[in-house]
Amino acid sequence: MATHFLRPVLALVLVLFCNLALAQAPRPVRILVGFPPGGGTDAIARAVADRLKDELGVPVVVENRPGAGGQIAAQTLKASPPDGTTFFISHDHTISILPLVMKNPGFDPAQDFVPVAGFATFVNGLAVSGGTPARSYAEFLAWVKGRGGKATVGIPAPASVPEFLVKVIGERNKLDIVSAAYRGGAPMMADMLGNQIPAGVGSVPDFIEYHRAGKLRMVAVIGTARQATLPDVPTFAELGLSGFEDLPFYGFFAPAGTSPQVIEQFSAALSRAIAQPELRERLTNWGLTVGFMNQAQLTARERAYSQSWARIIRASGFQPQ
Repeated sequence: MATHFLRPVLALVLVLFCNLALAQAPRPVRILVGFPPGGGTDAIARAVADRLKDELGVPVVVENRPGAGGQIAAQTLKASPPDGTTFFISHDHTISILPLVMKNPGFDPAQDFVPVAGFATFVNGLAVSGGTPARSYAEFLAWVKGRGGKATVGIPAPASVPEFLVKVIGERNKLDIVSAAYRGGAPMMADMLGNQIPAGVGSVPDFIEYHRAGKLRMVAVIGTARQATLPDVPTFAELGLSGFEDLPFYGFFAPAGTSPQVIEQFSAALSRAIAQPELRERLTNWGLTVGFMNQAQLTARERAYSQSWARIIRASGFQPQ
């Protein structure tokens, strides 16, 4: 009789114990990526996430939300609870450029997000496809002139820094060069490798492995100095095309309202992660300049970058869509 009475009591205790254990179990961290798998941002996110899981002591999952230059991922971040389980890894385009070129991107970085920490800067560059005979910037311009002054150059997202760079290259050289916008670097690279387009403008992390393998050729990069990983590739400034010296960045962002304690914990974990020689070397080999930026430093860098590009975009005559 006593045993019959104890069974439901023991069952209830077991359920309560399991629920308590689940409530105390560490929740996985989700890192949103605004571009498809296979591109530079995706590879970087996965490499950093692999180290963060050890530093945070919880599973870290990369979730691709591609589309509209990171806009979908940004909107997902905005809709996420500020409980420390969702972060957005982004470069300059989504955070700094989209709000300048869209009337209603569906998010306001200043109101909807909080900067967490940054970990690297990088450069964009012009690369020619393997089937294009040009082996330098001057040769590419001459090749375009020889084809009636017309060419199509791939870019990883519309209304992006690469699109404005393509526009300036065409205008300064009196060529009819137009942009072909893709949904990220990976599909653009596929068409470049298949010689469907003669050239592309994108980030060095997207191009560098194919450049090293001789499958395409980088002929110019933005910035004030040549990249250590690409010492033979000149800057646009060297080639007489000024105005593209400010370097884009990579950083993490969280939903507005995320507690300072959570931000500090994630920031400290990121700082330790990128200090690991293996990850640092890997990111450097992809063409990144690794350097930790705390919340204040990332905030200041994003603000300065946004202001710099606001001037360039206004001068181009571009009207927000």
